[in-house]
Amino acid sequence: MHQEQEKKIIKRRLTGTIISTKMNKTAVVRVDRVKMHPKYKKRYVVSKHFKAHVNNDAYRDGDVVVIQECRPISKGKRYRVIGRSQALGAVVS
Repeated sequence: MHQEQEKKIIKRRLTGTIISTKMNKTAVVRVDRVKMHPKYKKRYVVSKHFKAHVNNDAYRDGDVVVIQECRPISKGKRYRVIGRSQALGAVVS
């Protein structure tokens, strides 16, 4: 492909809470989202855990961070920590 014809790949960004930093250069991030029951219309929280790559050990358990999709780093790591999240999803590097 020519350079002018290349597509811009949009990488997925998620906001979550770090629940574990026990592995080297890896943090486990819990991402919560709200679903609605199709019949009863009640909202409930569903969470999913993602392993994310961390270059330095600047993050602790309980920090709210933004993770971004990237190339596969290992068998379970497909995300990279971008930075801490402030109010309404603003990213601070």
